[in-house]
Amino acid sequence: MASKSIDNAFTARSLRGAATDPTYAGALSFMRRPFTKMIEGADAVVLGIPFDAAVSNRPGARFGPQAIRRASAIFDNDPQYPFARDLFETMAVADYGDVLLDYGNHRETPERIERHAAEILSTGAYLLGLGGDHFVTWPLLKAHAAKHGPLALVHFDAHQDTWDDDGERIDHGSFVARAVREGVIDAPRSIQIGIRTQAPEDFGIRILHGHQVEDMSAQAIADAIIDHVGSVPCYLTFDIDCLDPAFAPGTGTPVAGGPSSAKILSVLRKLGGLDIRGSDVVEVAPAYDHADITAIAGATVAMYMLGLRAERLAAGR
Repeated sequence: MASKSIDNAFTARSLRGAATDPTYAGALSFMRRPFTKMIEGADAVVLGIPFDAAVSNRPGARFGPQAIRRASAIFDNDPQYPFARDLFETMAVADYGDVLLDYGNHRETPERIERHAAEILSTGAYLLGLGGDHFVTWPLLKAHAAKHGPLALVHFDAHQDTWDDDGERIDHGSFVARAVREGVIDAPRSIQIGIRTQAPEDFGIRILHGHQVEDMSAQAIADAIIDHVGSVPCYLTFDIDCLDPAFAPGTGTPVAGGPSSAKILSVLRKLGGLDIRGSDVVEVAPAYDHADITAIAGATVAMYMLGLRAERLAAGR
């Protein structure tokens, strides 16, 4: 047992290197990364955003960061599939913990999230957000655009999230409309994948609807994304309800007819050519989950996001 660790989230002496905690024990940070606010020198930082006051259907995504962290314990110890490497051998990653939000004053929520994100981005680290409902992507996008300029949005979701927005709403269904109107995203280079609902406006964003995704191979989907976005900086946001409820029942607004987790993970694996500047996974609501199906899917998507980042760092990009 001399080579084993426990509670690596607190006892680790470096932001690099695999942990060896038992999968069933130990402090549950994301993939056992050290819990710390001392992130100078980090290549990537994980930030939890436990907010779900913007939902239009079932609440519960405030528990999403906890569930994703818990499920991520299964990825520790072995080289991460399908990247065939210890992601943390050369990539320094910290779990920053959660944003502290006032449950009784939601008007302060966007600024609090944006401020935390901006502080992390100011260090040069890549930011991986764990939501929370999809409204949290709005302040994350603002912080990234302030650093990088308008970004192409690569948006996996069952919903377009382009409903009417007056610029003040706290609403998980309108953040894309707001981001387009305020010049935070580059709409002509943005793309949405898995859409299975109808909104009144698309703002010129390319859409791969659910029925199209069903008929396309993972390679064809990935090629469509890469061809459309090109080499411009982009932001990757993944609403877990992009997946069919068979693969992600624990979410606030499930929509039948979606793709499998296997297919979409295969798509994500093929997106290494994108210049992804930041990412998030949102809408995991564990109260509606079964056997951690949704949490495992969300944690896996988040791990793939870090895997893509590790490969770009290894390639010097």
